[in-house]
Amino acid sequence: MDFTQWSQLALICVMGAMSPGPSLAVILRNTISGGRTQGLMSGVGHGLGITFYSVVAITGLVALLKTVPNFFLIAQIIGSLFLIFLGSKMIISGIGGEQDNGELKQSTITGYRGFSEGFLIAFLNPKIAVWLLALFSQFVQPDADFTEQLVMVSTVGGVDTSWYCLVAFLASSGGLVKALQRNAKRIDLIMGVLLILLAAGMLWRAFTLLS
Repeated sequence: MDFTQWSQLALICVMGAMSPGPSLAVILRNTISGGRTQGLMSGVGHGLGITFYSVVAITGLVALLKTVPNFFLIAQIIGSLFLIFLGSKMIISGIGGEQDNGELKQSTITGYRGFSEGFLIAFLNPKIAVWLLALFSQFVQPDADFTEQLVMVSTVGGVDTSWYCLVAFLASSGGLVKALQRNAKRIDLIMGVLLILLAAGMLWRAFTLLS
């Protein structure tokens, strides 16, 4: 994986993390209810959940690519189409559809509960597994070694953890919460367009390999 491919991977991870959704709602709720420390622990828990799925997704994908050579192009095409689908949903949400932000309810959050809720909101979301399979299918090569897999898993987990810890840190000062809620649809619209453009480029690259 060269720097350009890594940059694309990191950018898509950032867009996925920044898109408002249930995960953001949980991190914000825990931060507002339990303070900065609990919010940070929720962010770390969420990042570990994402990292777990990343390991499962990338190891399974590499095994398939090694045993079924043609699966590489098939996975790239299907993965690109799914990313375009997700981007379209973001755009629809940004234009005027319902925003799946969840509810920010006040509650007393303990340290362990903050961590476990952050982990479970990621671990129990099947969409994340599908998202990661679609994402990795664009970058994983059949001959990917352990170092390359480690870089990809670390990037996904690192970006997710960093973003939600940043959200918890800023939200504990009160400024980011209102800004994110006020601009949620705009964020979805922008991220959706960028995701479709990136996925379309990847789809074009996959089709050129077929010709």
